[in-house]
Amino acid sequence: MYEYQLRMNPKDARQVLENKLKFLHNYKGFVRRDYCTRKGLEESTEKSDLLLNHPSGLIVLKDSLGQAGRAVEVKKTAGFTNGALANYMQSKGYDLAEEYVVQHPDMNELSPSGLNTVRIITQIDKGQVDFLGARLRISVNSMVDNMAAGNLAAPVDISTGRVNGPGVYSDITKSDQPVHPITGVQIIGFQIPFWPEVCHMARDAALFDTRNRSVGWDIAITEDGPELIEGNHNWCKLLWQLPVKKGLKNELEKYR
Repeated sequence: MYEYQLRMNPKDARQVLENKLKFLHNYKGFVRRDYCTRKGLEESTEKSDLLLNHPSGLIVLKDSLGQAGRAVEVKKTAGFTNGALANYMQSKGYDLAEEYVVQHPDMNELSPSGLNTVRIITQIDKGQVDFLGARLRISVNSMVDNMAAGNLAAPVDISTGRVNGPGVYSDITKSDQPVHPITGVQIIGFQIPFWPEVCHMARDAALFDTRNRSVGWDIAITEDGPELIEGNHNWCKLLWQLPVKKGLKNELEKYR
């Protein structure tokens, strides 16, 4: 997998995906949420006021080079002043503050503990975009939705946006979940809102910079449509294969 992704996404091209600040700048056409660097917060009270006064009462703090949901924290904005926010970020090693993305009511009903995102894996082949698969990442009492943090992932029918299998854990000793273990919402058959728009965004993002040919896109769903969260040059083979319960290495052979 490492060799494949290195071939598809060369080191000099993948930096735009590795660094969240570079990603937000370069893919700004796909991003509606506000954000600011720690330095920017120190220099602009206007920007920090905008983030701290978000109606959700929450703010997302990140290490711009963090991976797999690590170095991400969702904080309540109450009690934070402009200077205190920058100081807190410095103490925790965060250099990026983002507006909290409020997810679509259907996604929130499924699991309100964290932002649930869709992972769509795209592959550029002869100038065209192929979809290698789609997975719904579902938080379980967690502020992030990564499988590595103990959350669920379920397979999605790419043609309809409907979940067509149970949620699974990366820990294979845990039982599959046809319904959410906390909220009781049915996972199998769950319809992801704005599915045509989600696919359109993934395709457009894949074609935006074709130096990176194989990317796992994380897309949130809001009341207003999809919001691109990030692109992963080193998209996870477990998230791809475990929900469908089979190895998919042969799917990559035609692109080598």
